[in-house]
Amino acid sequence: MTRPESRVPTPDAAVYVISVAAELSGLHPQTLRAYERMGLIMPGRTGGGGRRYSHRDIELLREIASLTSGGVGIEGVRRILELEHQVAALQGRNEELAAELAATRDALRAAMSSATPRRTDPNRLPILREPDPGSAVVVWRRTRD
Repeated sequence: MTRPESRVPTPDAAVYVISVAAELSGLHPQTLRAYERMGLIMPGRTGGGGRRYSHRDIELLREIASLTSGGVGIEGVRRILELEHQVAALQGRNEELAAELAATRDALRAAMSSATPRRTDPNRLPILREPDPGSAVVVWRRTRD
């Protein structure tokens, strides 16, 4: 007999009803509804309109509960969440740019190694030098007007 493959929901899959989400987050269901009205959390909805919370929603509720129990007001919580979202977006963009820079360096090295020898030492080109730890890298792109 073969066992059916167990499916583990993704962190964003809205699977928990409000009572389960309340229990997992340590909050009252009315608090979850209030946070939704305030725009702090946006649970998924079923076809009939019932709320469904994801694992990520539960983590967010726990973070909100931790902040409010530490004395942070709702507007402070809202601002902290906005800043955390901005930081995550900037970190993602930074990773994209670092990968793009590495690919550009690799392409330039490949192009220079296949080109005829020149007087210029390739290690002296700024784009080929590895950055010093703690230094900043600025990438300029030309846009077409």
